[in-house]
Amino acid sequence: MRGVLPRPALAAAATLGVGVALIPVVYLGVRVADVGWDRIAGEWLTARTAELAARSVALAAVVTAACTVIGVLLAFLVTRTDVPARRLFGVLAALPLAVPSYVAAFAWVSTVNGFEGFWAAALVLTLVSYPYVLLPVAAALTGADRSQEEMSRSLGRGPWRTAGSVTLRRLRPAVAAGALLVALYVLSDFGAVSIVRADVLTRSVFTSINLGFDRTGALVPATLLVVLTALILWAEQLTRRRGARYARLGSGAPRPPARLRLNRLRWPAVLVLAGVTALSLGVPAASLARWFGEGVSRSGALSEIATAAGHSLWVSLAGAGLTMLLALPLGLLTARDAGRFGIALDRLAYLSHALPGLVIGLSLVFFGINVAHPLYQTLWLLALAYASLFLPLAVASVSAAAALAPPGLEEVARSLGRSRPYVLGTVTLPLAAPGIGAGAALVFLTCMKELPATLLLRPSGWDTLATDLWTRTSVAAYAAAAPYAALLVIIAAIPTWWLSARTGVLTARGG
Repeated sequence: MRGVLPRPALAAAATLGVGVALIPVVYLGVRVADVGWDRIAGEWLTARTAELAARSVALAAVVTAACTVIGVLLAFLVTRTDVPARRLFGVLAALPLAVPSYVAAFAWVSTVNGFEGFWAAALVLTLVSYPYVLLPVAAALTGADRSQEEMSRSLGRGPWRTAGSVTLRRLRPAVAAGALLVALYVLSDFGAVSIVRADVLTRSVFTSINLGFDRTGALVPATLLVVLTALILWAEQLTRRRGARYARLGSGAPRPPARLRLNRLRWPAVLVLAGVTALSLGVPAASLARWFGEGVSRSGALSEIATAAGHSLWVSLAGAGLTMLLALPLGLLTARDAGRFGIALDRLAYLSHALPGLVIGLSLVFFGINVAHPLYQTLWLLALAYASLFLPLAVASVSAAAALAPPGLEEVARSLGRSRPYVLGTVTLPLAAPGIGAGAALVFLTCMKELPATLLLRPSGWDTLATDLWTRTSVAAYAAAAPYAALLVIIAAIPTWWLSARTGVLTARGG
């Protein structure tokens, strides 16, 4: 066993964590086996299913492409140029991550008449998703080694040519990681596409179950989402392999990156930053301000909002804690002794991430009733749903943080007779703690925003900010929904600000 897996205990713990994340996929497999692959395959080939799949893929492609362009452009402007108010724009550019897609959709629908359909969904999802690209790219730009750029400049290349031929090309792994999260997020989104009435696979799942009570009919779009996710992961893996040649050894020179002078382009750059900020933050802020006062003035509103906020904080903390606990072994394994087994586990962890929260919720209802009945109608079953949905976010953070911890320190500790668990607890984890904390903040943020699984799995009477917001928005009670939306965004903005600060946007100085 030790010859096949260099760290069998770590591999076993990682397998357990991935097994928890795959419970929804296993449920799908059980249901498909009951229905029969012949029927599922037959319904895959219908015109309706093909149309939904094509529209879902097109939406994911459009949003991912737009987020890649916006995320890279904004990250480059706030980290590598002399654009005015660079640090302020750096924070504002990351804050849309705190705006749930259904809050943004609610804001646009309540502001713009006739705002619905494919392109409405594409706009909303782009405005709330581009920070998934911006944050890793900004971190890569602020932490990059300047030696290659200086070598390019010494060969006679100008600053802009160096930026295009050296700096941007080395961002491929960060861009690919962010684009992957965006694509999977769009495939699994339910709130925004439902509010703007964009007919895609996730909305079809909700319609089949909630309106038609057809769980079998929901299997077709759900299994298609798993297949599409597998294809996206395969494509991303190819990109990762091609990007390996841009890796370097060591942390490089600790000097701050040089900043490009925009000259005549300074104010057009400001307009771009201000325009994105106005669309992503200004429209939701204006809409919430419009309805907020009337919503707070309702009788009993403040106590209801406070109770929902407490519930949201508690269940999000529980979900983030469980997710990080399950992610630690896999993140450490992929950072140290991944091999084919570790890579396979890492890829498998993404399958549940792309499933709609509604399917995750249904699978865990089945699991709770038939397998783990003591968990049914408890917060821990909801926390388990969060772990299934957001495990890849935590694994990526743990793996990246552990990779920065010098393996030589671990080898020295081992040479002194220390055991692997002792080295892990006293060397590796303390060095990786800041990155692990960032991952926990990201998971907490996404737990706060999650809607469909929370709607289905929350205990009776346990309403959160997200579920109360959805209940009121679904009947067009915009005034009543506004305070919940505003408080949800404010709370989510705290970890978002911290994550943006970790990219170095707030502290890096020009060189």
